[in-house]
Amino acid sequence: MAGLKGRTLFITGASRGIGLAIAKRAAADGANIVVVAKTAEPDVRLPGTIYSAAEEIRAAGGKALPLQVDIRDDQAVLAAVEQAVLTFGGIDILVNNASAISLTDTPHTAMKRYDLMHGINARGTFLCTQACLPELKKSAAAGRNPHVLNMSPPLSMQTHWFAPHTAYTMAKYGMSMCTLGHAGEFRPFGIAVNSLWPRTAIATAALQMIPGVDIAACRKPEILADAAWLVLTSDARDERNTGNFHIDDTLLAAHGQTDLDRYSVTPGQRSFVPDFFVD
Repeated sequence: MAGLKGRTLFITGASRGIGLAIAKRAAADGANIVVVAKTAEPDVRLPGTIYSAAEEIRAAGGKALPLQVDIRDDQAVLAAVEQAVLTFGGIDILVNNASAISLTDTPHTAMKRYDLMHGINARGTFLCTQACLPELKKSAAAGRNPHVLNMSPPLSMQTHWFAPHTAYTMAKYGMSMCTLGHAGEFRPFGIAVNSLWPRTAIATAALQMIPGVDIAACRKPEILADAAWLVLTSDARDERNTGNFHIDDTLLAAHGQTDLDRYSVTPGQRSFVPDFFVD
């Protein structure tokens, strides 16, 4: 298909950063974006609200429905899906982007933080997928090319990815397990399910809250937005286009995009901060 014009995307964590970049790229095609996030009031630490995101999406050429949702809340998610359907007539694409992080070892991971990460990352991804599934099936039946995209890493079961922050890795890999399982489960319906992950650290406001990260040696969220667009415009009925764990620059290169300098925070940068989970 040529683009995402007229398609409806339900994007979690879309008030800022990677989620907003994906939303704006789809909006440039004329897509409808359901902005699902918790932030409704401005916060000096993390700029961006569901309302400011909606304004940016509309300015980019799309339609937006801002919804304040805690994706740990079953009823709130179901209500958001219902509102999306009432507003736009259905849901064609789900992007599970919302995520919580704590790079702490076992003694320093409070169970409240453990529950937060698992509640948002693994459970939230499963819940949003479950809630959107009836609409995604309708989208498939109507030939509207439905996709689920989880912003999660390849399942590399190596000790070094677990040992420093076991709880976070478990929670993040829970999202990837949804990709693995749902790709197989939903294949008969013509719904593609994939993961997308960056090779490098991505310069977002959330990243700036992690001490010691050199933002100048990161890439911009737009690299993931462009890579996501390639996934979401691929033919969901083609079995080659489901069950994949894509890395952003590898996917772009496979489509002939090898000059990635425009995604660098610092033009000309050749050495980047690597992201987790990429062997």
